[in-house]
Amino acid sequence: MTREKVDLPADSGLYSLLSFRESDGQINLDQYRMLLLHTETMGVLRKELVESLGVERARGLFTRMGYESGRNDAILAKKLKPNATDIESFSIGPQLHKLEGIVKVTPITVEMELGAGSFYGEFLWENSYEAQTHIGRFGIAQEPVCWMQIGYASGYTSTFVGKFILYKEMDCTGCGDKFCRIVGKPLEDWGVDREEYRYFKPDNVADQMLQLQSQVEKLRLSIDQAFELGNIVGDSESLRAVFKLIENVADSQATVMLLGETGVGKDLFANALHNISNRKNGPFIAVNCAAIPEELIESELFGVEKGAYTGAQKSRPGRFERAHNGTLFLDEVDKLSEAAQTKLLRVLQNHEVERVGDVRARKVNVRIITASNTNLEDLVKQGRFRKDLYFRLNIYPVIIPTLRQRKEDIPMLASHFIEKHSTRYGKYGIDIDDEAMQGLLNYDWPGNVREFENVIERGIILTNNNERIKLSNLLFSTMDSDTRDEEPGKAAEVHMNIAENITDEIVEKTPEFPKFEQIEAMLLEKALRRANGNVSKAAKMLGLTRPQFAYRLKKINTTAQYN
Repeated sequence: MTREKVDLPADSGLYSLLSFRESDGQINLDQYRMLLLHTETMGVLRKELVESLGVERARGLFTRMGYESGRNDAILAKKLKPNATDIESFSIGPQLHKLEGIVKVTPITVEMELGAGSFYGEFLWENSYEAQTHIGRFGIAQEPVCWMQIGYASGYTSTFVGKFILYKEMDCTGCGDKFCRIVGKPLEDWGVDREEYRYFKPDNVADQMLQLQSQVEKLRLSIDQAFELGNIVGDSESLRAVFKLIENVADSQATVMLLGETGVGKDLFANALHNISNRKNGPFIAVNCAAIPEELIESELFGVEKGAYTGAQKSRPGRFERAHNGTLFLDEVDKLSEAAQTKLLRVLQNHEVERVGDVRARKVNVRIITASNTNLEDLVKQGRFRKDLYFRLNIYPVIIPTLRQRKEDIPMLASHFIEKHSTRYGKYGIDIDDEAMQGLLNYDWPGNVREFENVIERGIILTNNNERIKLSNLLFSTMDSDTRDEEPGKAAEVHMNIAENITDEIVEKTPEFPKFEQIEAMLLEKALRRANGNVSKAAKMLGLTRPQFAYRLKKINTTAQYN
C-alpha cells in the first residue's frame, strides 16, 4: 500500500444530479433534499450556540452535524459509482463538499486499503465558509474552527473505510493561516493524541441543561433565605384557614399554641409566623423540650451562672435571652419538668428571667410560640401540667390539619419534595406515574407530611434520571405514627384488655345479656377514648382498617368525636 497524489476530475457528473424544482419549492441532490442557506444565518446560529452552550458543547454539536452529513454523502458516492475503484469512488466526497459550497478540497496524499481498514489522508481546504463565518462573529481564533467540516470528513471517510477515521485540522485560516490543512487516520493510529475524539461522542444537551439547573438549585438551597408563609406547600381549604389564623395574630404579642399530630409541620408554621410578624428582624430560637435532659432544661432555657453546679465553668445566657426582641419556639412543651414550668410561668408574667445560680433578674422581650401533639387538658387533669401555665400558653390555639385532612395538597407536595430531593441527590428529569400518585392519595399518612417527605425521598433514591417514580418504589410504613415506637404486641395487649372488661361493663348497666350491637358500640367507643380520639390508632387496636372503623362508627350512629 502506497500513498499517492489524487487528482480530482473537473466534473464527476455531480452537477447533473442537482435539480431546482421550482414547482414544489425543493432543491435535490439525487434523491436527497438540500437547502440553500445564507452563511450569515449559520453565523448567527454558531454565535448563539457558543454563547448559550459554551465553546466545547457548541463545537461538539457542529462536529456531529457534519459527521451525519458526511455519512449521507458517502452512501450517495457508493451508489453513484458502484464499479469504480476505491480511490475513484472516494474522490466523490471532496467534489460533493465543493459542490455544496462548503469548501474547495485539494487532496495531497491518500492511502487507502478498504479490506484492511487502513487509511491515511491529507487535504488542503480553501475558502472555508466555516472559518470565514467564525472570524466574522468572533475574530481570529486560537484553535481551529472548521468544526462541521472536520465532522463531515470523518463521517464520510469512516463510512467508506468501515471504521472510525479521526481527522484533525493541523492549520486553519480561522487562526490566521493561509490554508486549512487536515490529516485523517484511524483513531488508534493517533495514539494518545486523540483528544478531538470527544467531540464525536453523543452529548445530550437537555440532560446537561437539567444538570446545570440542578447545580443552580443546589446553590439556591445553600443560601439561607427568609422563610415566608407562602413557602408552606398546599392550597387546601383547611390549610388556607390556618394561614388566615396565623396572619391575624402575626403582629400581636399574643402567645400562640400550635396543636396537631406528629409530623404535620408545626415547626414550619412557627417559623412562618415569626417571619411575617413585626419581629422578623429579630432572632428565631427553636427548642425541642423533649430533646434536652431534664437536669439541663432550666439552664438551657434560662441560662446559668458560673459555679452554679459542677461543670458550669462560665456564665452563659439561655434561650430566652438569646431570643430577646425575637421569637422563642418551645416544641413539645408538655415535656417540661415541673420546675421548668414554674419558671416559664414567671417569665410570662414578669417578662424577665433569672439564670440558674443567679439572684439578678434580666428583662427579656420575647414572643412565645409553643407546640404539642399531646392533649394538654388531659395532662392538666392528671396533674402533670400546671393549669395556670396552660391558660397562659393557650391564648391563641391553632390546630394544624393532618395530611389525611388535606389530601388535595398531595400532588403539590409531591412535586415540591421531588424537586427538593432530586436536587439533594443530583437527580434530574424525575416525575411520578399515575399509579404511584394514586397510591399516595389512598394512603392514610399516620406520620403526616414528615412521613410523606420520607416516602418521596426513598422514591427519588430508587428512581433513575428521566424516569417516573413507580408505586413499587414508594415504601409505605405499616405502623401508625402514634404506635410505631411502642414495643411489639402493645396494641394487641390493649385490644385484649378492652375486650376482657367490656362485657362486665355492659352487664352492670343493663340486666339483660348484651346484644352484639351493644358490645360493638362500646368496644369502638372505648378504643376511641383509649386512643385520645385518634381513629387510626383506635382501629389498629381492634385489628381494623381506618375506613372499617369509621364505617362502623357511622353505622351505630355514635356521637363520639374523632378526626
